[in-house]
Amino acid sequence: MVKKYNLNELPEIAKEVIANANSKILLFYGKMGAGKTTLIKEIVKQLGSLDVVSSPTFSLVNEYRSKSSEHIYHFDFYRIEAEEEALDIGIEEYFYSNNWCLIEWPNKVENLLPLKSTIITISINNNQQRTIELKNNE
Repeated sequence: MVKKYNLNELPEIAKEVIANANSKILLFYGKMGAGKTTLIKEIVKQLGSLDVVSSPTFSLVNEYRSKSSEHIYHFDFYRIEAEEEALDIGIEEYFYSNNWCLIEWPNKVENLLPLKSTIITISINNNQQRTIELKNNE
């Protein structure tokens, strides 16, 4: 899936990501300011959470709950220096919990990522538009 979108199309894009993902492990790639956190906020909303979503830049992980009490984990690995920091928070337990794991800066923990995941790459275009590419790993 490759699509161009702008902010007012975000709810539909989030629904498409959820529908087309082959895994609950979503890996978000893109430059700083590309809109990774903005898309994650909308995905969490579309998954039925009423929680306030913010980037877990300093805590590494934020946990949200859907209306059906399903856990949704949001990771931001931008500030980690070594994969051991992710291991220290029990990353493997999160990844293999069968809950949604929305991961910003997954390249910082690439040796720890599950093989089955969905890669989401966001690029900035002109005119406030973004391009999203979704690719499923088996």
